[in-house]
Amino acid sequence: MDDDESLSAWAERLDRKIGRLRAVPLVAGDGPRGTHLAPDAPRVIQLWNGHEWEPHGFAADLAEARRVLHPDSGAVPSPEPAPKLGPGTGRHRKPQAGR
Repeated sequence: MDDDESLSAWAERLDRKIGRLRAVPLVAGDGPRGTHLAPDAPRVIQLWNGHEWEPHGFAADLAEARRVLHPDSGAVPSPEPAPKLGPGTGRHRKPQAGR
């Protein structure tokens, strides 16, 4: 909570997080902390209930966990085509107007 933020605004911000999911790898010891580490390790899907993370499901590996956490990512194609770039090989080419 920031000093400038009201208590009601802070509570609303926290309530928006209720229902969030996360995937935690099942590894021995402290294990890897990054989601990209141990991609073949099984994952526990957890749900934030407003006070703590509770078990919600299970995924066999990182790829399945990503499909559970983000079911519609990649399913919808980009609505607008990529801009056409001008000639040249530089990193800083700008899209051409009217092309």
